Amino acid sequence: MSRKYYAIIDVGSNTMRLVIYLRDKGGRLREIENVKAVARLRNYLLSNGTLSDQGIQKLITTLNSFEEVTSSYELEEMVCVATATIRQATNQTEILHRVTNETDFHMRILSEHEEAFYGYLAVVNSTPISEGITVDIGGGSTEVTYFKNRKLIESHSFPFGALTLKQDFFKRDLPTEAEFSELRHYLLEEFHSLPWLRDRKVPLIGIGGGARNLVQIDQNLKEYPLAGLHQYKMKDSDLSFVKNYLFTLPMKKLQKVEGLSKDRADIILPATEVFHSLYDTVQAAGFILSRKGLRDGVFFEQLTRDMGTSVFPNVLEESIQELINDFELNIAQIHHVQHLAYELFHQLHEKGIGSLTKEDWTEVKRASYVFNLGEYIDNESSSQHTFYLLANRTIDGLMHIERLRLALLASFKNKTIFKQFLNPYKKWFLKSERKKLRLLGALLKFCYSLDSTRRQTVQDLYVASHDGELHITVYCTGDWMPEEYQSEKQKKHLEKALKRSIELSFVEQEAEMV
Repeated sequence: MSRKYYAIIDVGSNTMRLVIYLRDKGGRLREIENVKAVARLRNYLLSNGTLSDQGIQKLITTLNSFEEVTSSYELEEMVCVATATIRQATNQTEILHRVTNETDFHMRILSEHEEAFYGYLAVVNSTPISEGITVDIGGGSTEVTYFKNRKLIESHSFPFGALTLKQDFFKRDLPTEAEFSELRHYLLEEFHSLPWLRDRKVPLIGIGGGARNLVQIDQNLKEYPLAGLHQYKMKDSDLSFVKNYLFTLPMKKLQKVEGLSKDRADIILPATEVFHSLYDTVQAAGFILSRKGLRDGVFFEQLTRDMGTSVFPNVLEESIQELINDFELNIAQIHHVQHLAYELFHQLHEKGIGSLTKEDWTEVKRASYVFNLGEYIDNESSSQHTFYLLANRTIDGLMHIERLRLALLASFKNKTIFKQFLNPYKKWFLKSERKKLRLLGALLKFCYSLDSTRRQTVQDLYVASHDGELHITVYCTGDWMPEEYQSEKQKKHLEKALKRSIELSFVEQEAEMV
């Protein structure tokens, strides 16, 4: 299949960015190149509302630089969009004319509603959140939306961003306490002017560079052990701590803070206050970062033109399918093992063994899709590769704690290795949760051993309980010797987790049915 490349240029008030995507086998876009230029076009907007000649030249020069990159790809599609500064410039026509004549690009100026809509679209197509408030703070505007049942309900664009707030409220690069207090008062007033923002008690989802830097700082301060920023969650106390920490630093130290881009050092405080004031207004149920934003939203719309809807039916299913494609997993085996796991799980549940719940089955089924996928890299250390890949790869539709749980189940090999993988995250789980994860991992591994040769020899199973001992009758077609050997070898992990001995009986299915 020929490689299909797509590109988007986002002309923002603070930064301009070029992103190149490669469309994979499943139709998803994978980012392969990301070029950023800190143009700060907002600083070239004059008091009469026009973008200065110097500002236009900065825009053209940066776009010409981007052309050098795009010319090395055969692009299926090239999109160039501009936001607040160009939108607010009174000489838009001149700017568009010069861009068309002096570059290879045709620039589209997004309306306030479009800018907010694309942020919302990126969030609902890349996270599991069905109701929330999104906030995207740029250099010259701040977009907020409210969505419910994954449908956009409200949107608004405030005519202020990190750059304009700094210019309007701070006399120097860093604010005084009085200036910071005045900024907070102003933001709370602005946010409270929208009734649909107040006391929603839903997640607040941050989009864009300011939110990304805030999360990176929080992760560095905590020495966070998992990789990835997308779908990372912070609490009110985390936001307060980071804000107060940054406020105490002089500019030289601020520029060296781990996780903070040097070019954002002078605007991180106004950006952080926007998130914190909005969090308080919404009475939010956590602050969550979406690494997918306006650029991704634009392409989600492009890619779904023929679907009748721009919202994907199920974000997590799309991600699981991507993993199946990437690691060439055997879908026939997956479905067969799921059938066996369903039977074993539900028969144990019916007998009240293992304190199993509906949520537990959801996790087992999810992990069954990607069990032992590290075998793709190396058979001998497949468990280690499985855990590392799943724990440290962004999986749209799974929050970080859910991704870690998936990694622990799908990589289960034995109690010792399970505890080794779990150790850095031990405090994240109650003792009862750790025991349950170990049980679910052992159950899944046992079911995979029942199809060790991938022939679907084991067709079904029946669980009986006598005097605290489990008797599992395994119904087979054809020769079952390899499956019997593997399952006898693996049942000890399930026995230890359930604290019950297990006796296996392999029988011919047809003969048994007669």
